[in-house]
Amino acid sequence: MKTSFSLFVPLVLSVLLSACSPADSPTETKQPNPQAQAVPVTAPVAATPAEAGSVVLAFAVLGDAEPKPEPQFPNLAAAVADVNKLTEPLKLSFVVGVGDIAHKGTEIQYENATPVLQQLKLPFYPIMGNEEHGSTVERFMQYANLWNQGKVTIDSPSYVLEYDEVALVFASPDHGRDFNDQGISWILGELKRLNNKAVLLIVHGAQAGVYPENAEKGIHHAGFAEVIAQPNLVAVISGDLHMDMDRVAHSKQIGQVHYLHIPALERTKIPDETKHTPMFRVFSLNDKGIMQVDTYQTGVATPLPQHSYSFSIKRAS
Repeated sequence: MKTSFSLFVPLVLSVLLSACSPADSPTETKQPNPQAQAVPVTAPVAATPAEAGSVVLAFAVLGDAEPKPEPQFPNLAAAVADVNKLTEPLKLSFVVGVGDIAHKGTEIQYENATPVLQQLKLPFYPIMGNEEHGSTVERFMQYANLWNQGKVTIDSPSYVLEYDEVALVFASPDHGRDFNDQGISWILGELKRLNNKAVLLIVHGAQAGVYPENAEKGIHHAGFAEVIAQPNLVAVISGDLHMDMDRVAHSKQIGQVHYLHIPALERTKIPDETKHTPMFRVFSLNDKGIMQVDTYQTGVATPLPQHSYSFSIKRAS
């Protein structure tokens, strides 16, 4: 499958470092607060045999790490080892990180996570989370490239990865877990530029209200409502909440958009901290346009059937 990898700098930097094609220049608009929107939910669904097809793109997604109090990453290391084992049989192409690897962005957390992530056989595409914003963007960029050891070069905290069938928009928050006006404008510009492709949006936290387990936590910028309304946006992939997959509604459809939570690897917070099971997720797109999302517990060779979810990347006209 032909691919195109492009890195785009958010408009707040006002510089385009690398691109496959020019981005639109969107105008800022103010929308009703997305937190106030109704949140209809559908249950996870599995692909039927008729929907089975050949895999055209597959990738793994790792959730929050940011361990505390000790800067140790045993569950991240276990997930990396599992992803390496799954790379060939699942035909994985890359690994995504949804932010919050280094607690408070400290040097020791970055340093200790680095040899673990360098064990990945595949390119690693991370975004920042609120923890990385405890330090500087420059520190995150330095380590994002150290983690890759030359497999790919990350030129900006927000960027786009394009394939024939789908595009992934990696949107690092501008502050904490939220966006400023320029960040929203950049996301909108990329969605409009990619209007002929289905888009998966990678953010650290989804908009407030999506996950009622902690409805106040997430993106509050009013302009994100326009992002969600774009006709080619099919899914939002996020972490941040450290939810126990066995005790929450982690995958759902709201309106036309699918929301997929990525569980934290080192710590669980919701609904409480009494139980932690390190997990990661694998996304597999087939030639019929069906995206299968499987969840793996570290150290277990097969996906957990109770957490299976699938959706079509083709939006209804």
